[in-house]
Amino acid sequence: MRIQVRRTGGFAGIERYAEVDTSGRPDAGDWQSLAEQALAAGRHTPPVGVPDGFNYQITVDGTTVYASDPRLTDEQRELVSRVLKEGA
Repeated sequence: MRIQVRRTGGFAGIERYAEVDTSGRPDAGDWQSLAEQALAAGRHTPPVGVPDGFNYQITVDGTTVYASDPRLTDEQRELVSRVLKEGA
């Protein structure tokens, strides 16, 4: 499973992008469960965010959803955080 996260917005307007390929990872099942929950709660069009808040584009194996601060679900927040931390 390939998970991609693009974060835009924020006070400085700096874009961040990272992706993680879970193939062959011992924790692939955990990633898959988290990704499925994050996608289920996402929107198919970019939501209106708050000033200086972050906007997220989450893509899992070609399926893309959008989310924005402060209305991320716990699962979306965890997935975004993990991908931006561990991804390349």
